[in-house]
Amino acid sequence: QVQLVESGGGLVQVGGSLRLSCAASGSTFSINAMAWFRQAPGKQRELVAAISSAGSTNYSDSVKGRFTISRDNAKNTVYLQMNSLKPEDTAVYYCGLGAYSSSRSSAYAYWGQGSQVTVSS
Repeated sequence: QVQLVESGGGLVQVGGSLRLSCAASGSTFSINAMAWFRQAPGKQRELVAAISSAGSTNYSDSVKGRFTISRDNAKNTVYLQMNSLKPEDTAVYYCGLGAYSSSRSSAYAYWGQGSQVTVSS
């Protein structure tokens, strides 16, 4: 059974940084695509960043140049480094695991428990 466990969320001031981690178990991690989505209150879940099994990355326009997605296949872990955080980055962040990299949440069959990120001004 595939399990994704997230860590690293929290409260940070505007301009600060956080790093989210998502550790996977129960799957052949290296052949799967991984992604980070976020969902703010009253809004739909949206793609933040995705990374394919080959390491190709894709970012939403709102985070390009500020966030970096990476993966460590030896540790079965995907990371999201978030810099220059803004109040509009406040949301619950979810990692997803899927067969291929996509901007659609439906492409990801497994999800982490969610991590709250709050950016205060």
